[in-house]
Amino acid sequence: MHLEIRQANIGYDKTLISNAQADLKLGDVCLLIGNNGVGKTTLIKSILHQISLLSGEILINQKNIKDLSVKEIAENIAVVFSKSNVPQHYTVEDLISLGKYIYYPFYFELKKEDREEVSDIIDELDLRQYKYTLLKNLSDGNLQKAFIGRAITQNSPVIILDEPTTHLDEKNKLIILKTLRRLAKEQNKIILFSSHDWRLAKEFADKIWYVKDNQLFSGLVEDVLLQHDELTNVSLFQVNDNFVPPSIQAPQVHKEMLYSLLQKNFEKDLSALHFEYKDGFWDILTNTSKQQCESFEEIIDSVKNIH
Repeated sequence: MHLEIRQANIGYDKTLISNAQADLKLGDVCLLIGNNGVGKTTLIKSILHQISLLSGEILINQKNIKDLSVKEIAENIAVVFSKSNVPQHYTVEDLISLGKYIYYPFYFELKKEDREEVSDIIDELDLRQYKYTLLKNLSDGNLQKAFIGRAITQNSPVIILDEPTTHLDEKNKLIILKTLRRLAKEQNKIILFSSHDWRLAKEFADKIWYVKDNQLFSGLVEDVLLQHDELTNVSLFQVNDNFVPPSIQAPQVHKEMLYSLLQKNFEKDLSALHFEYKDGFWDILTNTSKQQCESFEEIIDSVKNIH
């Protein structure tokens, strides 16, 4: 096993994650999820030994992380934090090339094969047109991609990314996630990345680490998702205190849209209504009636007439 967490209590003055047990092997892509403040970043910093464990141990390739030097940790783990200091006078190529620093003396010139690798990574991340652009002139999304490029060039067996897709549009999000998954499978790396979006797990991750109630739940994506209903239920915001929702039987997107529509338009109790979506139509059912609507406009009119 390449990365192991054994009976670890993780936190600062108090325990955020208690008795954590988890492991990842080379080739695994793992999504780390959990609400803000539950300890995701603290867990990442503990793996990097930037924060000492309260108890237990973390092993990299069967070696306790606390026994490794800073250089040895860098050789084993590349990391991208969601907030990184931006070297103002560096270009994209300069930053991505920095991933090689652990293999050279302080002042160095890249070998031909290293320059070719940097160039290939720039192409893969769709950054060719920004190769000589100063980092301070990049968009947030392209800057994030450049930092990820630096982590990739480090050629460490483990890459850890804290919220790597936060500033990315859908196109660039796919570029990053597909690149990371390819790295894991073709170059036998562990990819551990955190996100608030559990849906990324279904397409890109093999395993999930889910932090909830001071515990770390870990396992195959499908197993963990099915064990925690809150991860797969539609997240619907309650912004109208006087609104009591009806029951809705529909695909997730349709359910979310109807919920939002009703909450915006009705400040009252709709719990006596039941909505069902099938074959392109909405059925609105009460104890005494049934109406069929084809559009959301029709639904608004019908609900006004019912109440």
